[in-house]
Amino acid sequence: MHAHTFIECVRLNRCNAAILDALPDLGLPDAMLVGGCLFQTVWNVKSGKAPDADIKDYDLFYFDASDLSAEAETAINIRIAQQFADLGVEIEVANQARVHLWYESHFGQRRAPLRSVKEGVDGFLMPCTCVGISVDPARRAQLYAPHGLEDLYNGVVRLNPWIDQPELFARKAASYLGRWPWLRVQERSVTIPSTQ
Repeated sequence: MHAHTFIECVRLNRCNAAILDALPDLGLPDAMLVGGCLFQTVWNVKSGKAPDADIKDYDLFYFDASDLSAEAETAINIRIAQQFADLGVEIEVANQARVHLWYESHFGQRRAPLRSVKEGVDGFLMPCTCVGISVDPARRAQLYAPHGLEDLYNGVVRLNPWIDQPELFARKAASYLGRWPWLRVQERSVTIPSTQ
């Protein structure tokens, strides 16, 4: 699947389209719309659902090593929430330069400081979820998908080999299967077909 086709599909979700259209003007360094709002839109379209069905939130990553304070990140979240209030969805904005400061308390494991937004995307739980879209000043959208798009389009859900979180993986996989029963969950290279 080509990046252009993926981006076109993602934009069928009006919230994704609005955020991507505004992305170059948000004043966020190295900004990227990432994760669930992207791959779940594709799964919804493949399932014949509304593009924005059952999408919990919209994640925006940026990278600002000059200010690692929670206060700065909170202020940006408030500003972005106000800017997109008319969408009626939750937008979570996270400075990837400060992930290492809270990761252990949240996930129980240490994490080295990240060096870019792309490294943040690399660390997602499942390869099929490792996707992000940036938009340059000329308003050209660029896809970042370090594992490609094959797993995403084929509905293959497996644990990222770089992440040691099998319990979290099991919970997320079950949640995804509940919404998209055609997905195929792979655990330790063994495919577990969905029962529906």
